[in-house]
Amino acid sequence: MEIQHVHDDSKGLFFVEVNGERLAAMAYRMSGPTKLIIDHTEVSDKLAGKGIGKQLVAKAVEYAHEHKIKILPLCPFAAAIFEKVKEYEDVLF
Repeated sequence: MEIQHVHDDSKGLFFVEVNGERLAAMAYRMSGPTKLIIDHTEVSDKLAGKGIGKQLVAKAVEYAHEHKIKILPLCPFAAAIFEKVKEYEDVLF
């Protein structure tokens, strides 16, 4: 399942679409040029149990590494993933 990404100057979205239907999304906003704030993560029941939420967070971490930015996970789901996956600590704000 491919995770797509859209980004404008101040906000963005990592998401999964299947047959034109958005079934998972993680929204963020930028706070300055070096801080990404994850606001919300949502996964449809159609994809429940497939680890898509974790994959969205992993894609955000990959993006943070590529762009040398930090992440502040305000979304409770994303915050829980950051708490469990110690390898992500290097991008935490």
